[in-house]
Amino acid sequence: MGNSHRFLSRVVRLRGHTPATVAYYVSYIALGLSLAATGPNLSRLATQTGSVLSEISYLFTGISLGYMVGAALGGRLFDRIKGHPALAVMMLAIAAFLGLVPLAHKLWMLIAVMFLLGAVQSALDVGANTLLTWIHQDNLAPYMNALHFFFGVGAFLSPILVAQMNIAGGGILWTYWTLALLMLPVAIWFAAVTSPPIRTVPVKEGGRTNRVLILLIVAAFFLTVGVEVGFAGWIFTYATNLDLADETWAAYLTSAFWGSFTVGRLVGIPIAGRFRPQTILLGDLLGCVLCVGLILLWPGSRTALWIGAIGLGFSLASVFATLLSLAGEHLHITGKITGWFFVGTSSGAMVVPWMIGQLFETWGAIVTMVVLMGNLSLGLGTVLMIMIYIRRAAGLTEGRTAA
Repeated sequence: MGNSHRFLSRVVRLRGHTPATVAYYVSYIALGLSLAATGPNLSRLATQTGSVLSEISYLFTGISLGYMVGAALGGRLFDRIKGHPALAVMMLAIAAFLGLVPLAHKLWMLIAVMFLLGAVQSALDVGANTLLTWIHQDNLAPYMNALHFFFGVGAFLSPILVAQMNIAGGGILWTYWTLALLMLPVAIWFAAVTSPPIRTVPVKEGGRTNRVLILLIVAAFFLTVGVEVGFAGWIFTYATNLDLADETWAAYLTSAFWGSFTVGRLVGIPIAGRFRPQTILLGDLLGCVLCVGLILLWPGSRTALWIGAIGLGFSLASVFATLLSLAGEHLHITGKITGWFFVGTSSGAMVVPWMIGQLFETWGAIVTMVVLMGNLSLGLGTVLMIMIYIRRAAGLTEGRTAA
């Protein structure tokens, strides 16, 4: 923890890149707040729109389709225009769409709002990651982990905000309007900070080789982000459905998941500077398998649920940033390439929660953990394929150099 504190203190003292770096970090707190609000509000959103769980699960589809569109378009956008004015407009748009959520009383209207919200959130996500990569390209890993740590801060605080609003009687309306207001200062910050120069570089030699690596990394994002969003989106409903928690404690359980997620990202900052990304990814995914397995083995145990949720959050924490750091080591990152990665994340965030929703009422709540375990197993296999591929590519390069 001491190393993490020293790193964050050093980040604040940076001269040339301080305003931009801190702006990305603050925007990620805002992003975490807005993204993590859906899960704890899922039942209330279903009531608001007169929907059942299998129908309201299409919200995840709408958000993720929007995320996919935003990733595809946003990646190209940041290769063409100044980044910070674009991010300022995106923060304002996020505020506007959050404000519309409690006003949408038809399911199709709510899905449409969530689609647009997801598109703008995705473009912001791509932009912050791309611009951070450009200004810290020589020592990316700890800064990338720090960025995603601040997402965890926002995601941790979001369910607490939801619980407190429900206790105070504010409900969905004040929850989403409060979130909308919190986006506005971040927009002003971006408008006042100078953008880094646009970086357009060619992909490294061996375009076909790089395309295969990009595809494997996209698949890894699909599988691992699917677990993150699937668990966060359904753990509230899972716990209340099995009578393992009431609504308030289910919100706190969701917050505990995001809290351990945040701690894991903080711990991941110094770890990223000491271990190779491949090693970190293997350790993370094995920890995830163990935690979901614990919940599967004792499905009626509150203790197993809390330990599994906290452990899963901690284990998942550094996966996303580590995958991006791994990509940065072996590819020249542009907005377009980052966009493809986020197409993978948005696809996973769309398919996995939707699949859980379609099976939840028929197979029972336990299907949540079965689907997540399947994703984790495939994700672990994909990371092993990435490791093998990188080693073979390195061997071929050494062979050509020796020749």
